[in-house]
This record gives sequence, structure tokens and C-alpha cells, in this order.
Amino acid sequence: MPAISFQSVSKTYPSTRNQPGPDLKALDSVSFDIQQGEFFGLLGPNGAGKTTLISILAGLSRASSGRVMVHGSDVVLDYANARRKLGIVPQELVFDPFFTVREALRIQSGYFGIKHNDDWIDELLFNLGLADKSHANMRQLSGGMKRRVLVAQALVHKPQVIVLDEPTAGVDVELRQTLWQFIARLNKEGSTVLLTTHYLEEAEALCSRIAMLKQGRVVALAQTSALLKAASSNVLRFKIDSKLPMHLADKARITGRIVQFPAHNAHEIEQYLAAIRQAGLVAEDVEIRKADLEDVFLEVMTDKSGVVA
Repeated sequence: MPAISFQSVSKTYPSTRNQPGPDLKALDSVSFDIQQGEFFGLLGPNGAGKTTLISILAGLSRASSGRVMVHGSDVVLDYANARRKLGIVPQELVFDPFFTVREALRIQSGYFGIKHNDDWIDELLFNLGLADKSHANMRQLSGGMKRRVLVAQALVHKPQVIVLDEPTAGVDVELRQTLWQFIARLNKEGSTVLLTTHYLEEAEALCSRIAMLKQGRVVALAQTSALLKAASSNVLRFKIDSKLPMHLADKARITGRIVQFPAHNAHEIEQYLAAIRQAGLVAEDVEIRKADLEDVFLEVMTDKSGVVA
């Protein structure tokens, strides 16, 4: 039995008087299973449908058609059991300003009928770096600390499936390391993890399998290693101090001084470097590297035909 099963899930938002025009199809027959114990990545650009899919999974939104199951429980027909099996960390920082951290976790436990679980709460506080904040009021915490509390709230009822929707957006390196160490431990102990993130290096390092969404459709679904192996090119990477000519810039990925070109063979590499010299530019720190998940992601997103591995 899969941990999560998305079965031909579609979501359409009809036009309104205030927003006339064609109906918006946020999800278009999305189907895939996430197996028990997987660390699964759900990737896509803004507006691809990731948060809509998670909202349907969490019962916060209802699909226009299709079905979603969590360990065999339908998220509509058997909502209470499905929700009990899920621990969801949302994108937004949502908190109650009237309680301390420990009180917030005890109240969250009560929503699932759990009492006297202070030993597990203590373990969560320790592993998420919140032990010295347990008696602090929620409104006194920094944004990063509030994010840690959201993670603790999602885990307080020991869910079988952990859903992390952009959990490290805008947080410091220390929290990322602390969070991933703890989540990786829970995954090794049997928890299923579904992660959405714009930090593709995190997805590459953590996720064993990945689905990519584009305009509400699954355009890639494969083992992370298979996606990387199927990448069509290596990458030529170097630094320059001047602006690239337009005919070269159109082919490059540019981040500040760093320029990267997809390169299928040695001849293409020579051509790029020759073109740089002819433009009167000097390439520094030249290197050739294997394609990473960001390269694969950009390749899939710019492929008009769509790719399902």
C-alpha cells in the first residue's frame, strides 16, 4: 500500500465576475504514488500546482476530480484518519501569539487526542534547537525559531507521513542542517517524507525520487539518480568581469559573475571559450562539471514536449 496515492487529480478554478476569462486549471490529471519510507521531492516553478496538490492532500482544498489516499484512507471520505497520518509543515508562519512553545505543542497534541506526551515534546524541542525556548511566548521568537516550532507541531503526533512545503525558505544555514538531520533520522526510522523546495541542492541530496510539475502536469517522474544520469550535457562554468554578448547570454545561465553553458562534448566547450576570447573577455576559474539537479530542472522546464522518465 502506498503512503500517498494521487489518482488523476485535477483542480479547476472557475472564472468569476471579478476575474473574468477562461477557467484556471491548476492541476491536470496528476497521478503518482509515494511508497512507504520514501523521501520524495515535488518540484516545479511558482504556479506549477505544488501547493494546490498539498492543500488537497491536507484536506484544505477539494479536487475537482480524482482521488487522494494516505495509507489507504481517502482524504475526503475518511478525512479524520487521513489527517491523523499526516504531519504538515506549511509555507506560511502561522502561530498563536498567546501561548508558549510548550503550550502550543501540548495544544496541537490535543487536536489528535494525545495527552501526557511531554517526553516526545522534549525530544522534539531538543532535536530542533528549541529546548531553551520552551517557555518563551510564540510572539517573542524570531522567524527562524517560529519555523522550528511549526516543524515540531507537525511532528508532535508522530505522523506516518511528513509533508514539508518549502520548510527552509528564508531561514539560516543552522536551521537547515538541524532540520535535515532530524528529518533524515525520522525517515530512516520509517517515516515517509514529501518535500517541496526551491533549493534544488537540498532535493538532490535528500530525495530518492522526484516528480516535477509544470502548469499543473507531471512532466518528470523518476529516481533522482536516473534524472541526473539522463541529463543531456555536462556544464562549462567560469567567471567573467564583463557582460556577455547577447548571442552568448541567450544560451547561458548567469549568476552574478558566474557563467554556465551546457556542453555536450569537447568541441562545444572549445567553441564557447573561443567565442568568449573573440568578444574580448577573459574567462577565469574555468571548470567542467557534471549536470546537477538544477540543470536537469531547467532542461525539463524548457522542453515544450514534456519529459516523463
